[in-house]
Amino acid sequence: MSETTSRATPRTPEFRMASGLVQSLRRDLITDALAYRPLAPMRTDGPVTRRLPERIRPSLAHLPHAVVGVLAFLVVMLTATGTDEFTAPSNSLLMGLIAATPVLMTLVRPVGAFWAAGAATGVLAVVGSSNDVWPWSPGAFASYFVTVTIAAMRTRPRAAGWMWVITLGVGLAVPAVLGRGEPVEIMPMAFLLAVSLLVVTVRNIRREAEQVVSAQQEVTAVERDRRTLLEERTTIARELHDVVAHHMSVVAIQAEAAPYRVKNPPPELEAAFATIRENAVAALTELRRVLGVVRSADYEAPDTPQPTLASLDGLLANVREAGLSVEKTVTGAVRELPPGVELSAYRIIQEALSNTLRHAPGAAASVEVSYVLGGLGIRVVNAVATGDVRPSPGAGHGITGMQERVAMLEGEMTAGETAAGGYEVAVFIPVRGRQNGAQEPAQGSGQESGQESGKSA
Repeated sequence: MSETTSRATPRTPEFRMASGLVQSLRRDLITDALAYRPLAPMRTDGPVTRRLPERIRPSLAHLPHAVVGVLAFLVVMLTATGTDEFTAPSNSLLMGLIAATPVLMTLVRPVGAFWAAGAATGVLAVVGSSNDVWPWSPGAFASYFVTVTIAAMRTRPRAAGWMWVITLGVGLAVPAVLGRGEPVEIMPMAFLLAVSLLVVTVRNIRREAEQVVSAQQEVTAVERDRRTLLEERTTIARELHDVVAHHMSVVAIQAEAAPYRVKNPPPELEAAFATIRENAVAALTELRRVLGVVRSADYEAPDTPQPTLASLDGLLANVREAGLSVEKTVTGAVRELPPGVELSAYRIIQEALSNTLRHAPGAAASVEVSYVLGGLGIRVVNAVATGDVRPSPGAGHGITGMQERVAMLEGEMTAGETAAGGYEVAVFIPVRGRQNGAQEPAQGSGQESGQESGKSA
């Protein structure tokens, strides 16, 4: 076998190119030429159709089918009126139907319609055309031109090129073979068809490019959302790392100092505190090792503790200095919450107010913090933007970050426009595992504290 291969004559580049052209012709116009490909309804959400009344918009989905039907009817009329006076009316109608058949075939079998148009042109040339217009009677010319144009719109650009080449080749070869007509008579059809197919090809290429760009934009949007999600999770991990590391350090220091607070502590107590300290230091080391990978190279741990709801007044003061009129309302008995809940609540309010500054400049906002028995409720509402300041588009990370924080704490969040045209962010964060002793005083002082509110215009 290797000997036969070595003695085989290598194919020339010209032969390979010709073979490739024949294969492309076969794929585009011969293989599955009669495949059933119905014309899909037109989209009704385009820039023009969506401005039309809602009641007539659904009927526009079949507008391309109606246009093809109208063109087929015009071809029938043109063919029937183009026959001479010696042709019977029934024969004129029959020739019109023959000419219109390829046009209607473009609705279901576009490639087959091209071949049918060629066959119909030959039939009409033999049966109904006179010598002075052979082979293109008005009806045959219109039928072939419309059919090839519509078929090119429903196929690939390369198939449209093959249709033009075949039309030109047959138009030049038939007069020479049959000895009837002149090769120059194909030129009007070839020129008009070239212009039409060029326009159709440009339109198809542009549509394919738009589809590719749209697909890439969808992939980019998904990747951007995923990157935003990872960035927000990284930010949350950094902040929680700082919070947990602080508390673990306090545990280690207190465990080390505890034996010295007791006079003559028993050995078992000293061993227990030593074990607590060792476990706290080991946990702190592992925490720093694991969560340290999410820190960027230029990240620096904050020198001050992470903010809590006790720092909310300072945040509101900064926002007011930025030009936002904000009102704060605190309901329920104020109590200390877990550090993660405090930090997340502060960040959620901070991001909601930042979104108000970006997207609704000049609007008034209200912040409501509700201490309830099962957790913490947060509600940030802004009115409709006023003034001439244009809103900033922002980075689109705000809602994602808030949702991630709420999901981390197994809470619930809703965000959307209000009936008045503003925007509302409502969050509930459950707080479980609180000591009853911490809640009983709060219940006892509920009548005294009632509702604490601080309002500022």
